[in-house]
Amino acid sequence: MQSSTLTLVLYFVVFFGIMYFLMIRPQQKQAKQRQALLNSLRVKDKVITAGGVYGKITKVKEKSVMVQIADKVEIEVTKNGIASVENREVAVEKDKKDKAKVKVEDAPKEGTEATDEK
Repeated sequence: MQSSTLTLVLYFVVFFGIMYFLMIRPQQKQAKQRQALLNSLRVKDKVITAGGVYGKITKVKEKSVMVQIADKVEIEVTKNGIASVENREVAVEKDKKDKAKVKVEDAPKEGTEATDEK
């Protein structure tokens, strides 16, 4: 009787361990990334609201942002209402390139073309 109880408890522990690593942990990681995105909103970021409205941030407040959606048309949106940032990936990629300063030495110089010799 005791071995079956121990086995049952072991199955529950394994089951909850699997559930933690497959569901809870990724959700917590995604929530942290979302919070970091919302905390890093800045003026001139191009955003898409949860309602699907495209715009550019003109002012950042503590809990909301002002989004310009047309000339002379601004709306106030809570930070949680921002679904995504359009130009963030481009800016991050540009920063990585600037930091790396990759030097291409084998590239043909301007005005010259690579030729195939047979």
